[in-house]
Amino acid sequence: MENSLPIIPAKRYFTIGEVGDLCGVKPHVLRYWEQEFTQLRPMKRRGNRRYYQHHEVLMIRRIRDLLYDQGFTISGARNKMQELLQAERDKSHNGEVLLEGVEVIEVSNSRFGDFMDSTSFLDAPTGIDPWQKIRQELGVIRELLAEDF
Repeated sequence: MENSLPIIPAKRYFTIGEVGDLCGVKPHVLRYWEQEFTQLRPMKRRGNRRYYQHHEVLMIRRIRDLLYDQGFTISGARNKMQELLQAERDKSHNGEVLLEGVEVIEVSNSRFGDFMDSTSFLDAPTGIDPWQKIRQELGVIRELLAEDF
């Protein structure tokens, strides 16, 4: 399946049309798959435009393979994707390498605690308004994000 599909370019975000071309499916099919596969969550920006990341393109190719090449039904492909994700979660808990293209997100309390520890600069008297520093950092982030689009 993937041999006949074009190589995925090294970009951060892809539009729905680009993903359709890269995966061999039409945009309306991608929108439908978003409803059926909860793992597929492209970022939405201005005007509800969808922007897919590299791992989502790989996931769409995997879904396409299950449906079109292996003959799974939507329900069967959904179950298979859940199995793959569970297997990846199990691997990540055991310290093994994750399957490329499948994003596994888990939030732990320890990460939240690390974040809270990192905000201690807000309490430190440095002579600089901490909120001003945060606004400056957010401005830099906004500029970096604007460069991508």
